[in-house]
Amino acid sequence: MDDALPAAPAADAPWLAGLNPPQREAVETLDGPLLVLSGAGTGKTRVLTARLALLLAAKRAWPSQILAVTFTNRAANEMRERVEALIGEMSAGLWLGTFHALGLRILRRHPELAGLRPSFSILDPDDQERLLKQVLADANVDAKHWPARQLSAIVQRWKDKGWRPEQVPADEAGSFANGRAPALYEAYQERLADLNAVDFGDLLLHNLTIFQRDADVLAQYQKRFRYILVDEYQDTNVAQYLWLRLLAQRRRNICCVGDDDQSIYGWRGAEVGNILRFENDFEGAKIVRLEQNYRSTGDILGAASGLIANNRGRLGKTLWTDREDSRPITVHTVPDGEAEARLAGGEIEALQRAGIGLGQMAVLVRASFQMRAFEERFVALGLNYRVIGGPRFYERREVRDAIAYLRAVLFPEDDLAFERIVNLPKRGIGDATLQPVHRLARAERIPLGQAARRLAGTEELKARARNALAGFCRAIDGWRARLGSEPHADLADAILEESGYREMWRKDKGLDAPGRLENLGELVQQIARFDTLEEFLEHVALVMEAESGSEAESVSLMTLHGAKGLEFDIVFLPGWEEGLFPHQRAMDENGLAGLEEERRLAYVGITRARQHVTISSAMSRMVMGRWLSPLPSRFIDELPDEHVERQVEDAFGEAPAWRYGAGRGRVIDAAAWEVKPRAPRTGQFEVGQRVFHQKFGYGAVRAIDREVLTVFFETSGDKTVIDSFLQPA
Repeated sequence: MDDALPAAPAADAPWLAGLNPPQREAVETLDGPLLVLSGAGTGKTRVLTARLALLLAAKRAWPSQILAVTFTNRAANEMRERVEALIGEMSAGLWLGTFHALGLRILRRHPELAGLRPSFSILDPDDQERLLKQVLADANVDAKHWPARQLSAIVQRWKDKGWRPEQVPADEAGSFANGRAPALYEAYQERLADLNAVDFGDLLLHNLTIFQRDADVLAQYQKRFRYILVDEYQDTNVAQYLWLRLLAQRRRNICCVGDDDQSIYGWRGAEVGNILRFENDFEGAKIVRLEQNYRSTGDILGAASGLIANNRGRLGKTLWTDREDSRPITVHTVPDGEAEARLAGGEIEALQRAGIGLGQMAVLVRASFQMRAFEERFVALGLNYRVIGGPRFYERREVRDAIAYLRAVLFPEDDLAFERIVNLPKRGIGDATLQPVHRLARAERIPLGQAARRLAGTEELKARARNALAGFCRAIDGWRARLGSEPHADLADAILEESGYREMWRKDKGLDAPGRLENLGELVQQIARFDTLEEFLEHVALVMEAESGSEAESVSLMTLHGAKGLEFDIVFLPGWEEGLFPHQRAMDENGLAGLEEERRLAYVGITRARQHVTISSAMSRMVMGRWLSPLPSRFIDELPDEHVERQVEDAFGEAPAWRYGAGRGRVIDAAAWEVKPRAPRTGQFEVGQRVFHQKFGYGAVRAIDREVLTVFFETSGDKTVIDSFLQPA
């Protein structure tokens, strides 16, 4: 059956109708390696679907001989439904699914080759973390100092790179548990084998092990899969890349569809280099560029293309459209984040009156703490909104915890708040300690806090638990005594610090910990806007009531990372300021690569819009409890002038009187607020020059590559940094 399939003509097939020339070329190039560079809104799903339909209808392969890989189950289901709509049940038997689903399917066929029994189980993240805690305990590693969650992230990163324990390079050991992470990884894998279990990272890692150690099994799958199709290739990690390369080596009929300009998930293992080196990996590969955009206006595409052209690491393409309706994107400079929210709220109301539904509008932020100002404004205006990909600001765990601290201080009878925070962070006040507190409170019909104070002064509890409970009660009493004697926002800030709650998140190594700290800073800023803590808590209660239960059409509010793959008529992009976007942490940790991924994220944000984009930057912003006066984002400077209209708003988020006539807001001197292009940075520093960095301290320049410098810092060694974050010392 290997080479016995007939070829049937399909030149006039319905699935080819309506394809533009590059799309049709991508569909009909069936033999050999093919990279389809598909820009935003250029119809990649249609191309993939038509290609699958053609392969099956032309009888180039049976369904079981086609491997089609997606990144989400939703994408796999959508592709299957589209193919079935075109050619019916001929698609039954396709190997169509996510990397993990297909890896699991292969592993179920050969478990013994990975040291597993057929009935192996798959651990979820909670089970994985519990098992890692056991591994740490067995190795006498302090889990408080070296948390299991951090080890889990390290292990997952190594598995994403395709490394088994014995393959982890010596220089990758890192500082976790004083360099013991590779040994802990090995112990974890042994425990998984004992339990006859795998985690999600193992699904592909075990596949690689099987393929690399058993040539016959690899040859079986190489022979089976006549054609391989891969969606979103720019988001593949190293393990996925190696898996695909091994499977494609024999027939080389691999078609990868992706967009190097939309690779924005480096923080979770994606390697943009996989798509950039496709031609080197597959000799004789053909590249087809899909550049005709069917979504956005010319000005949106022109602005996005001009911005992304500043990236070095890209294969290059230019999006275009034959749409004639277009208006420049607008870039606003506003005084602060609150004015930014007022500006967006006013424009959304005007657009709604003009007949554009709320469901066709979105606000895309770089960091989740930015959402609070927009949520507040939308509630005040009565605009329905929904937060996509996460909870609303006041529903976030860290915000609820902080508010519980404030309620416990203000309201001694609030038992729910007391229970939420009494052991948060961990103080050694567990269920065994709280049981007698509950019994006393019920028996005496008194609040839990009062019962706790009574028990803490007796011998009813063990000394350690008694001391912990007494310390917590003293802290609550101390904060309560300070009510009215110091500014309430300062007190709230002190509670978060003195309770150890902020420190808990500082020590947390999870990817979301920095965002939680930013949200706590935003919360303190919001508290300062009210006269008292009581007023603030009443406001929160009213906001939560107003937010609950609405199913009406809503404005979408989400992060830029969560917006990939979505589209809207109108898109608002706030917070385009240096340090926020591009994000300082991304550049500090990854240098030029981090900056280029941030620029790709900006490109993704702009290309979500069909009709119009509004970008804004604030002249001052409260971040982590501190007022900053950031520069406008360099990305604003990089937008082509012919596609941009720049405006300046007053303190109320409205266009100043000098633009729209007297009577609207206070008059602002336009010249004072003009967004001036940043001066060229070349030549600022020289090799050997002594410099200062806000995070890394003092150092000396060792090498210069345009705006990227290698600096030897006195306290942390060599670091790659952007020159705009250095000062001459």
